[in-house]
Amino acid sequence: MTTAPRACPDWRQTGRPLIMGILNATPDSFSDGGCFDTVERAVDATQAMLEAGADLIDVGGESTRPGATPVAEDEELARVIPVIEALASRFDCPLSVDTSSPMVMSHAVEAGACLINDVRALTRPGAVEAAAASGASVCVMHMRGEPGDMATRTDYDDVVAEVTDYLAERFRCLRAAGISSERILVDPGFGFAKTHEQNFALLRRLEELAGLGAPILVGMSRKRMIGEATGQSVERRAVGSAAAALLAAERGAAVLRVHDVEATRDALAVWRAMCVA
Repeated sequence: MTTAPRACPDWRQTGRPLIMGILNATPDSFSDGGCFDTVERAVDATQAMLEAGADLIDVGGESTRPGATPVAEDEELARVIPVIEALASRFDCPLSVDTSSPMVMSHAVEAGACLINDVRALTRPGAVEAAAASGASVCVMHMRGEPGDMATRTDYDDVVAEVTDYLAERFRCLRAAGISSERILVDPGFGFAKTHEQNFALLRRLEELAGLGAPILVGMSRKRMIGEATGQSVERRAVGSAAAALLAAERGAAVLRVHDVEATRDALAVWRAMCVA
């Protein structure tokens, strides 16, 4: 069963950072691989994230952790489309699909997704065209190389300037393809072809990306940068991840992609209370 895609938020007019809950329908994601490997588990996890304060849910069927190998398109479709259909039929929240495949993009939007979240920034053949035709919002992320080799491609002169230039070029490409600026978000790609120091330089200078004229989505949840800063294992990085999300929000992030929704919600609540006190 398919359902018409619901509208995405107006990314420029939300008035507060939105919390994007991560739902990986994969067996090998670094943090939650295999946790949501049935539609029923995915529905239950989504219900829990929405009750904890998530504003939208990001469904992915291919791991992009360092060293990950590509997934066949048929397998990715089999993982994500039944989940998106089920979520669209049960919940009113906006849904995102985390994919680089033009075919998966098209089918996911038909199934109910309203945002295409692509770590490869719509660079695969046909991806820009599929995204433009879908009518969905799009998020383009900075990454060098592929997950299998990105850890070796961190030789930047100025990581913030080079990430900004890359995202500016992708923004212009999407606009030239007919995708309106209101539909475009950008993601600096924390953990993707960046060292620990480069990740924190991007976080420290995140406001510089505001010059692109697009809302910023950030994903630092449970990543190695959090583990290196705190000394905690993946399953114990909720507090560090919430702290990083709060720092990103202070620097203008519009969407926070997280595993630990409740911790992020509470951190933002304290921040907002201080801002209005």
